[in-house]
This record gives sequence, structure tokens and C-alpha cells, in this order.
Amino acid sequence: MRMQTFHVAKAAKAVLAVSMALGGMTAAIAQTPTQTPTQTPPALTPQQQRFHDIYKELVEINTTHSVGDNTVAARAMEKRLVESGFAPGDIQIFEPFPKKGNLVLRFKGDGSKKPLLLLAHIDVVEARREDWKTDPFKLQETGGYFTARGSIDDKAMASALVSVLGQLKQEGFKPRRDIILALTADEERGDALSNGAFWLINNKPELMQAEFGINEGGGGELRGGKPNLHRMQVAEKMYTTYMLEVRDVGGHSSVPTRSNPIYALSAGLERLGNFAFPVKLADVTKTYFARSAPFATGQLADDMRAVGAGNPDPSVIERMSANPAYSAQFRTTCVATMVQAGHAENALPQSAKATVNCRILPHDDPEEVERLLTQALGNEKIVVRNMGKPLRSPASPLNGDLVKTVESLTQQMWPGVPVVPAMSTGATDSRFMRNAGIPMYGVTGMFLEPSDARAHGLDERIEIQRLYDGREFLYRLVSELAK
Repeated sequence: MRMQTFHVAKAAKAVLAVSMALGGMTAAIAQTPTQTPTQTPPALTPQQQRFHDIYKELVEINTTHSVGDNTVAARAMEKRLVESGFAPGDIQIFEPFPKKGNLVLRFKGDGSKKPLLLLAHIDVVEARREDWKTDPFKLQETGGYFTARGSIDDKAMASALVSVLGQLKQEGFKPRRDIILALTADEERGDALSNGAFWLINNKPELMQAEFGINEGGGGELRGGKPNLHRMQVAEKMYTTYMLEVRDVGGHSSVPTRSNPIYALSAGLERLGNFAFPVKLADVTKTYFARSAPFATGQLADDMRAVGAGNPDPSVIERMSANPAYSAQFRTTCVATMVQAGHAENALPQSAKATVNCRILPHDDPEEVERLLTQALGNEKIVVRNMGKPLRSPASPLNGDLVKTVESLTQQMWPGVPVVPAMSTGATDSRFMRNAGIPMYGVTGMFLEPSDARAHGLDERIEIQRLYDGREFLYRLVSELAK
């Protein structure tokens, strides 16, 4: 996979108050440091208040697969957009599966530029009340944080885009290109047929075609509370799952045998846990570490530079692989996530099963991965069955107006913070668009501490001021790209 590199603009000596030129909410974000969680946040501007209300409403609509309703959320966002001045005819709701509604808005431009796609999913992963400190479907605003399921993934971006387009409509903005907003269902369920982005690009492709698109997958990184780098996702790993199974005749538990499937499968899983797939450095990975090295210190900085140069010693890879996030950038990974065995406490098991989830490098060979996986298990009695072929997804090129605009806006809002291309170790809906020929870029302007990344986890949260900063970044980004 070949990728073009791009230049990160030099840090501005003074932050430009571009909100005045763009008609933004306020120049305060650009002129003053971001508030820390312990500080009292400033009073909200009218547009920030409107964003807050949209965000709160969307977060508090349960959109989990088990009991939620994505269509209710899509209808709520439709109402917000109509209130902003969009005609009902500008918006379509598609519900190909019950409670799996998807919203598509087209903000018409003059046609002098090709369309821009804004993509965000409004479903969320499951959250049990008994596990959380507070109700996961009631937005908490305490300690300088917004806390709730979906407060980050991905209702932060979805509600920001709704409020951004609403503001532009109210301001009489005349885009030179059509702006397409797609709020979709079932992203969290991967390649399910009810995945809204997958359904739309396959059933309504004429509504989704664009020169390029913006989605989740990127975002800013904080170090010690200060912005460190701004990631732009340009590639992502392929996703696939295997079912492993060992079978036996079973018998009475009082007469143990050596062919116990639980032991056989456990031994294979332990071997897999100790196995590392080969290191394969893509251009995006080398660029990521080369541009991150100046913001690290000591041995880590030296190791990042070595990876960035493309010729790291095995000792470099070993040291950096101690960090799971770095290790996942270097290689394909396969990990056991679920196990199931036996049928009675007083009977020998007749079968033992395990689910193994793999995240395959975009330039790796899935067939070779399956061969190495089977080899690592080291037992021919373990049957390996693929539950779905991985979907290949080409990387997006690093060129054009989008990258330059992201660089410029990042320097205006966070002087000295580099824009760094990155490959997601997880999967997003961008892969469906990339396969349809639409270059996608994951960029949000929302900064998080790596140690406080709680998406999919307990007490998911984002700093209140960081959310407002991200919304402002997206406002400026969409404005610049569409004018």
C-alpha cells in the first residue's frame, strides 16, 4: 500500500480569531487555553447551547441493539434539522429493518464542486445500569465531563454535525458543493446486513456519492492535559472472526480421559496468546511514528524514529510492542474473546468452543493470516471456521484540499500540534465508502487522554470543553471545505 506524505504547517505565533470570518460561535476557543476539568466553564453561546441540547437529546435516546430504537433517534435529528430551516424534502429517513432507521440530508450547493459526505453512526454498544456509576442513558455533567453511553462514540460527532449544518443553514451559507449528512444505524454490529452505511451504499448509492468524506476514527491526543497531536484516520484494519471447536464423545466425570476438549482448546489458546504475527510496516504506520517522535522523549523517541525510517531493529519492535496500541499498529492481531464448553457439571465435555477476533492489516493476506492462526494453535483437532470473510478497504490518499484545511485549522486552534496520518486498529463504516471509491478521513477535533479512553467501556466520557472545541473545529472544517 503506497501512500503520499503531506506537510504539517508550521505553528502559528498567534492564534487567528477565524470564528469572526466564518461566522462561528465565538473566537474564545481560539484565543484562550482549553479549560481543564476542574475549571468552571465559560457561559455557553447560543449556538453552543443549541448544540448542547441536540447532544443531550441524542445521547438520552437508547440506540443499543437489544432494546434501543435508532429510528426514534433519526426522527429526532430530522426535527432538529427542520427547525434550523431545512425543508422536509431535503431529508430522507430509511428504515430497511425495524428500529434501524437512517437519516440522509442533502444541503444543496451550486454544483461547482463535487459533494462532501459527513458520516456518523447513532447506534451505541450495550451498557448495563448495574455496571455504571450513573444511568448510562442520562447525560451527566459533573467534574468537567460529559458522561453517558455514546457521549463520545459516536453521538458526539453526530450531534455536532447536526448543529453545524443547522448553524450554516441559519446563517444563509451558500455551499459550492452539496453537503451530504448520513446518520446511520448498527455500525457497532460490524458487517451485519442492518448496518446503515453498508445498506445505504449498496441500496442508495446515488445519495452517498461524494468527492471525499469525513467520519469518526481520528481525533486528538492529550498528554498531561495538553493537546499533543491530531490524528487523521486514512486506513483501518480488516475485521474477521473465527470459531474454534474441539469435539469428543464425552462421558462420566468420574472417569476422566486425556481427550478432554476443554484442555485441548485451552492449550491451543495459550499458544495463540503467546504468538505474534509478523511485523509489516505500511507507509501510514511509518509516517505516523516519524511525525510522533518529536513529541516523545528518551528511548521511546529514538524507537519511534527507527520505526519511522522503516528499518527498526528487533529490539525496537520488542520494546514498543510492550504497548498494546503500538503492537497493533505493527502487525495483524488475533485474540480469544469468548469461550463456551461442557453441558453438565458431572459430565465430560463433548465440545469446547472459542471465538477469536482478528484485526488484519489492510496490506496483509487474509488467507496467510488464517494459515498462521491454525499453525499457532498447534493441534489439528481444533477445527477453525471463519465466520465471515474480511472486507478489504484501500487507504485514502493524503493529498488535496481536505488535508491542507485540517492542517491549517489545527494550527489556528492548537498551535504547534501536528496532524498525523493514522491507521485505525478498529473498524469504522469508512471501509464501505472506500470500497465504493469515496476517500474517507477520520478527523474530529475532539481530544482525549489515551489513559482515559472509555468508548465501549464503563462510564464513557469526554471533557466538556473538549467537546465544544471539537464542535467548533468541525464547524470551521465543513465551512472551509464547502465554500
